[in-house]
Amino acid sequence: MKKDIHPKLFDATVRCNCGYETTLKSTKGEDVHVEICSNCHPFYTGKQRFVDTAGRIDRFRKKYAKFEQNKDAAK
Repeated sequence: MKKDIHPKLFDATVRCNCGYETTLKSTKGEDVHVEICSNCHPFYTGKQRFVDTAGRIDRFRKKYAKFEQNKDAAK
């Protein structure tokens, strides 16, 4: 392998909303916060869990509301 061409690796802590925490390698060296992990995801656990998607939809509508207003004003 060539020297000095590979990025430096740091330990990064990944934390989930369910409380699960693990340490992985990262090139950024920052901690990561995730909403769903393999420890609590229904696909992996086989258990149904309510996930707040309404907040995501509201954020999407709020983000793209200005485009909808511009489209109506152009008519």
